[in-house]
Amino acid sequence: MNIDIITLHPELLHSPFQHSILKRAEEKGLLTVTLHQLRNYAINQHGQVDDYQYGGGAGMVLMIEPIDQCISELKAIRTYDEVIYLSPDGELLTQPLANQLSLCQNIILLCGHYKGVDERVRQHLITREISIGNYVLSGGELAAAVLVDAIGRLLPGVLNNETSALEDSFQDNLVAPPVYTRPPNYKGWQVPPVLLSGHETNIKKWRLEQSLSRTQQRRPDLYRLWEAE
Repeated sequence: MNIDIITLHPELLHSPFQHSILKRAEEKGLLTVTLHQLRNYAINQHGQVDDYQYGGGAGMVLMIEPIDQCISELKAIRTYDEVIYLSPDGELLTQPLANQLSLCQNIILLCGHYKGVDERVRQHLITREISIGNYVLSGGELAAAVLVDAIGRLLPGVLNNETSALEDSFQDNLVAPPVYTRPPNYKGWQVPPVLLSGHETNIKKWRLEQSLSRTQQRRPDLYRLWEAE
């Protein structure tokens, strides 16, 4: 998979992709993330990519021309499945959405900044808008890192255990059950005996019960979705 990220602040994204699972994905040749500095497409020698908004109001707006030139240059190289704008009013990122995007081959992510982008970018150049939550960030870079991580870990061959991602929270509208490791008894705090029993059927049953209980208590919205399935 190829993910091209258009940003004013590529330095914010260097670290997230140079460690852990995403680094492993790139080393295996399963994921390529390329950062593109939007100022390379500035409208003048001063590096201008933003301007005041028509009609007045506080805050600058990213201009359509630099964004269009960057996207057009990328599209001349390859065909993209999605051109995504990270926006607080976009479609909420969920596990099913991450699953869907992990099947793509090529994706562009556009990171907004200031007061956002010229609306014509959203109307004519973007295929999808995604939000990582009901809050506002200073820019789309951190949201892009979250999205890439959510997608990248799902690519076949990235995780050492191929079934691990299938057992994550939200894959079936349930949160994950509690997990334990050694020692079995620490300060009198004990691991549930069923997990030490070696009885696979009972362990699966216990984990499902715990997932259901936790989801009902902590995420009743998800529990209602699970009941409706």
